[in-house]
Amino acid sequence: MARPTSWLERAVSDVRTGRFEQTLAGLTAAGAAVTTAEIYLAHDGASFGNKLMWWPVAILPAAVPAGVAGVFSKRAAHTVLPVASALIVANGLQGTWLHWRGVAQRPGGVTRYNLEAGPPLFAPLLATVVGGMGLLAAVLRREDRAPRHGRPRAGRSLRAGRRR
Repeated sequence: MARPTSWLERAVSDVRTGRFEQTLAGLTAAGAAVTTAEIYLAHDGASFGNKLMWWPVAILPAAVPAGVAGVFSKRAAHTVLPVASALIVANGLQGTWLHWRGVAQRPGGVTRYNLEAGPPLFAPLLATVVGGMGLLAAVLRREDRAPRHGRPRAGRSLRAGRRR
């Protein structure tokens, strides 16, 4: 197999071989930061009318340091990141149920108007996707591990009589 020459070829190769842990951990951190800001603004616009609206604002930011740690530490990517991500997935599913309930409780129940004017039904699933990315990052391999083929092993000489 030829070695990738550009960063895009390298990225595609990493994804194909399951070596995407660090990138996905970083994307989880970035996604959690953006999603937290979006949730805060939406829930602030609703005056945090239900105390449960504070939960995603408190839970999602935990994925930011966990994701950054997962970029730099394999151990963090397999311990802290999955815990934070699992909490986010659970909270996102809970939020989806609460948003559906909020639409159903509006006068008239589940109508087209209430679907458009009520709480956004699928917005909590955005948080669930961010958590899912963190869970997926925990099961992938790291990009920084070089593949065994095509490289000399540590301790072996590159040429006869010469050591690394």
